[in-house]
Amino acid sequence: MFFLSGVWTASVHLDYSIEYWLPLTNIGTGSYYYSCKAEGIINFRFLLKMGASEAALHFLSGEFSCQFRTSSILAKSSSLLCYEHCLKSRNFGDMRYQQIKGLSKWKKCSSLNAFRGIHSVFGGEKLRSRSKSLICNCQQPERFNEAIIKNGNGRSIHAISSKIPNHAQDEQMIKQENGAQLFSKGLKTAATVNSAFPRTNTDSIEDEAWHFLRAAMVYYCGTPVGTIAANDPSEATMLNYDQVFIRDFIPSGIAFLLKGEYDIVRNFILHTLQLQSWEKTMDCYSPGQGLMPASFKVRTVPLDNDESATEDVLDPDFGEAAIGRVAPVDSGLWWIILLRAYGKCSGDLSLQERVDVQTGMKMILKLCLADGFDMFPTLLVTDGSCMIDRRMGIHGHPLEIQALYYSALLCAREMLAPEEVSTDLVRALNNRLLALSFHIREYYWIDVKKLNEIYRYKTEEYSYDAINKFNIYPDQIPPWLVEWMPSKGGYLIGNLQPAHMDFRFFALGNLWSIVSSLATIDQSHAILDLIEAKWEDLVADMPLKICYPALEGQEWRIITGGDPKNTPWSYHNGGSWPTLLWQLTVACIKMKRPEIAEKAIMIAERRLARDRWPEYYDTRRGGFIGKQARLFQTWTIAGYLVAKQLIANPEAAKILINVEDTELLSAFSSILSSNPRRKRSRKGVKQSFII
Repeated sequence: MFFLSGVWTASVHLDYSIEYWLPLTNIGTGSYYYSCKAEGIINFRFLLKMGASEAALHFLSGEFSCQFRTSSILAKSSSLLCYEHCLKSRNFGDMRYQQIKGLSKWKKCSSLNAFRGIHSVFGGEKLRSRSKSLICNCQQPERFNEAIIKNGNGRSIHAISSKIPNHAQDEQMIKQENGAQLFSKGLKTAATVNSAFPRTNTDSIEDEAWHFLRAAMVYYCGTPVGTIAANDPSEATMLNYDQVFIRDFIPSGIAFLLKGEYDIVRNFILHTLQLQSWEKTMDCYSPGQGLMPASFKVRTVPLDNDESATEDVLDPDFGEAAIGRVAPVDSGLWWIILLRAYGKCSGDLSLQERVDVQTGMKMILKLCLADGFDMFPTLLVTDGSCMIDRRMGIHGHPLEIQALYYSALLCAREMLAPEEVSTDLVRALNNRLLALSFHIREYYWIDVKKLNEIYRYKTEEYSYDAINKFNIYPDQIPPWLVEWMPSKGGYLIGNLQPAHMDFRFFALGNLWSIVSSLATIDQSHAILDLIEAKWEDLVADMPLKICYPALEGQEWRIITGGDPKNTPWSYHNGGSWPTLLWQLTVACIKMKRPEIAEKAIMIAERRLARDRWPEYYDTRRGGFIGKQARLFQTWTIAGYLVAKQLIANPEAAKILINVEDTELLSAFSSILSSNPRRKRSRKGVKQSFII
């Protein structure tokens, strides 16, 4: 037994072999019940007053290990000890547990069957509606020590003891309704962060970042399943920032993987996979089954027919409640990328080989590869279907979606099990990869040479040999681009449609084109050259501009509809997003130019912790914290941590990088050499037509 900071801590080992529920009496002021017919480890939590700790140690004996866990928050909770242990029963189904009233935030959860649906995700079955499951059999009863337990003969045992004081709101590790740890009360650093700065010690900034990242973790049935979008104690209304977003969790997941903490990523992958097959309906219409949710929330609801007990439920949002009601196209693509990263980092390939995971991956691919009316290999999406989730004129074929699409296709091809039924899917996948890489490299690329070519375009060309295939008018070239384009460097434009080229520079799309090898080696170096040449525009006081330049004046009013959140040089309209640090770092490491990322990280370190980890920054140079930016934004914290981890260990970036496929490269070269503007050929026998 040890005495630390006025709180007793201890470690004990207990043996047990008990068939019925028995009371543990004389432990502090309460009574506690447990039972299990099979040998295993019991899960229960109770609070002990310091004066009763010795009595507990004298009473308990046995074969399973327990630990008394303390936290700094207990110093102001009447010197209470908090005991918690995870249950790992070999035969959980034999437990005669009905309900326990009395243990503060006490939870019971079967690790073998965490959902009411049979086997659920762990058995590979698909859920078809919200009414069937993703509900955990855990309970968080009231604070009376009343137990209603059935013994082996079916008799109920009632026991009531004294009321336990409610100290749950003060305990750091107790979860909120959404599953996240209490932030404003449990983590004093959040409330006093301003007084702790300025800080020059990089290690202390990283330690603080890890502290806040762990504080944002969300728990479902006692296991971590993700991180909430933001944990800002100054905000009275959370909106949907208290949910786990698929895209927002990616840097968090990568940070945990690089730290060697694989469980949270595995849990996230499996639980979001289960949500994939839920029934999704908006105004009597249901989208494709392969759609992944934009986000989910852990809610605590009363048990059926028993309002005194509660259970955890996962509540996903597929866009039905999102602003603008837009389906998240990028969620499934990020999910595949994270799945591959998990396997490469942990060495656990059994996850991606599971039947349910393989099925979920194929559903995403089939949804993305489905035939439509489009003549292009790129994905056609609506505005707001990716990181830029508000109206910003990116509807059509935005670069960000195409880069993630290409990366996800390569990752999936690497992970798909070699089965006969997958042959057609792999063939379609390879065909799309080839067509997509050619299309983006040939038609999205812009540099001084290509700009001059567009400037001399002829329009209204009707032929199979047309040079100006998309009928782009030279007058569309914006004046700012002519002055801005450096002599050395280039980038992939933001969007391409008939008679329209979006010449804005979008950071994520260009960076992930480097990471995924969608851009050629020369193009990748040119993109980094442009970032260096236009450092004051794209980085300045805070990396990295989400897009450049901002929409202003009449153009802003027409394209955004006068969006008050996307005003010029704010939020998605030219705002600076620190989370993009990690994508920049991966791209620079791949091209063996890490000094660019290191310079950006040094700039970010000067302000991020001092400014309390904002979501984004405003103004041309990123000098102001965003006017509506959330503080303690999780992916800002995680993006910084991943960037630091990768700079310290560049080899780890391989879990995210896609190496250019030699077969694709060979096929691409043959297409270019043969003549990319060749006529189409008509196959088959000649036919006569009667007119």
